[in-house]
Amino acid sequence: MSDAGTLAQMGCVVPAFMTDAEAFAAVALAAVSCDGVLGRDEAHALRRLLEFRHPYRESSEAAMGELFDQLLGLLRQEGVDGLISKALPALSLLQQESALAVAAQLVHSDREVSKEEAAFLEDLACKLDLPSDRARIVIQAISALNRDSLLS
Repeated sequence: MSDAGTLAQMGCVVPAFMTDAEAFAAVALAAVSCDGVLGRDEAHALRRLLEFRHPYRESSEAAMGELFDQLLGLLRQEGVDGLISKALPALSLLQQESALAVAAQLVHSDREVSKEEAAFLEDLACKLDLPSDRARIVIQAISALNRDSLLS
């Protein structure tokens, strides 16, 4: 049985390909799910980071719920790597860079970066069409932004 057949049986709409909006949200969802725990802080951060971006700011609560239901179904079926592999081809280089920055921000949202989250960012950076030094700079910049350097 194909993956599409399995997801369709679960009641999920399975697109032949993702739109850039679906793909961008998929990368964000993968970032908050990569450690196997979707915490409250991460869920709030995911919503906060998307709600003011086009096209999500024009989407109703119902449309956003439908989008994430679809992506969660795909995540359950394909796992984080499968979700990412379906998402990245739909994103331009500029969108990939922004998605990486959002993913890095999201893994910092609970103020702790686990080994799984660090590995996710490293793996994501390798899968992007960005130059490796550019991806590294993005991750380092977000890390510096979130560092509590005044903490004694």
